[in-house]
Amino acid sequence: MPEGRSPLDTRHRILMTAMELFASKGYGSTSVSDILSRSQANSGSLYHFFPGKQDVLVGVLEMYRDGIRQMLLDPAWAGIEDPIDRIFALLNAYRTMLVESDCLYGCPIGSLALELHEPDLAVRQLLAENLAQWTSAIVECLDAAADRLPTDLDRRALAEFVLTTMEGAVMQARTYRDIGFFDRNVAHLRAHIESLANSRGKVASG
Repeated sequence: MPEGRSPLDTRHRILMTAMELFASKGYGSTSVSDILSRSQANSGSLYHFFPGKQDVLVGVLEMYRDGIRQMLLDPAWAGIEDPIDRIFALLNAYRTMLVESDCLYGCPIGSLALELHEPDLAVRQLLAENLAQWTSAIVECLDAAADRLPTDLDRRALAEFVLTTMEGAVMQARTYRDIGFFDRNVAHLRAHIESLANSRGKVASG
């Protein structure tokens, strides 16, 4: 281990590297050797923390679940107060990932959920917890904008629709290597949410 690098630093670096590789290459196509080479960790360090590749996967999912606010939400929402704008700032964070990777890298959790058709119970539960946290972050935004939305709106269902739109848009952009698919889906989503806000305004004025 290089001088000055703590074991926790090494563990974090292994997990961050694995997350990027799982999202871009897929879990099945990523070998332990790939993780070691990219992270510049030695095999002893990796196996000290993770007995096998599935243990790395569990570590990645736990890290993302526990760090979603610090790694994703806080950077995306920095300086943005409007709750509706926050939703689209979060989606823009995924757009940035796509653009910077030439549409190879999108949502790491969505990629894993699509690939792992029959994950074991622990992995499936962690995937569900990650998606639930993401959805709850959108519900938080919609709750903050409740005075601008229809009173009978199912805000959790709308948040789930936002997640579905994002994941589908990422999948299409990655498949076609074309960010336009992402942009068009997000534009339609924005128009839908704006129409909901406009309908509330019409009811109020009527």
